[in-house]
Amino acid sequence: MNKTYIAMWSGPRNISTALMRSFENRMDTVVIDEPFYAHFLKQTNLNHPGRDEIVSKQDSNWKSIVKSITGPIPQNKSIWYQKHMAQHNLEGCDINWIKKLQNCILIRDPKYVIPSYNKEYSLSDEKLLGYSQQLDLIQMLEDEEGVTPPIFDATDILKNPKQALKKICISVGISFSDKMLKWPRGKRKSDGIWAKYWYGNVENSSGFKPFQKKNIIIDKDLIPIHDKCLEGYNSMYEKRIIL
Repeated sequence: MNKTYIAMWSGPRNISTALMRSFENRMDTVVIDEPFYAHFLKQTNLNHPGRDEIVSKQDSNWKSIVKSITGPIPQNKSIWYQKHMAQHNLEGCDINWIKKLQNCILIRDPKYVIPSYNKEYSLSDEKLLGYSQQLDLIQMLEDEEGVTPPIFDATDILKNPKQALKKICISVGISFSDKMLKWPRGKRKSDGIWAKYWYGNVENSSGFKPFQKKNIIIDKDLIPIHDKCLEGYNSMYEKRIIL
C-alpha cells in the first residue's frame, strides 16, 4: 500500500479546518490537527484561549512531535493529512523533516484573516499570521528541492471546491473522492483541544461555505500589519495553482 503524508501549511482564520474535514471524510485518510500548537504556546508564552489546557495535554517536545508525524500512519490508513500552522515554525526549529512529506501551502487574503483573528485574540505582530513563515517554507523547498510547493488560495477553493480539491489531490499524487465535498456536522475526536474557542463555524458546517465578497474595513491600528502580510500574500498568490 502506498503511503502519502500531506502537510498543509496554513495560517490562522483560513479555511484550514474545513479542508481538514474534507480530507477526513475520505475512507483512506486520517488527520492530525496542528501538532505543534502546544510547543508554539510554550515557547512564546502567548496567552491564547485555552493555553494552559493545550500545553498540559498536547505534546510540546519538538523532536518527539516530528518523530511521530513522520512515523507510521495511524489507524492503518494510507493517507495522513496534517493540518499545520506555518507560524508554529519558530526561529531555530529545524524544519528539514518537511522534505519527507508532500507539502502544500494554503493562503488567504489578509483582509479576511485579520478581522477574524483579532476578534478572538489581540493581534500585535504580523508573524502571528504565518505569511512570512509560509514564504520561508517556500524558499527552502525551492532552494533545496528545486520545486515550488503547490500553493492554493482559499477564495479559489470556496468559489469552486470540486475543481480545487481535484487539483490538490493531483498535486500530492492521490485520487479525488466526492466524499471530500460534504461531511457530517458536529465535533470530531480529531479536533484540537482549542476547537471550543475557534471552530464554531466549521462545527456547524457540512461543506465549504460559498464565497461571499465582503466590504471589509481594516482597523486603522492594524493597517501596518495588514500591509506587511499583503506583500507576502501577493508574492505567494502569483505562484498559486490556478483552477
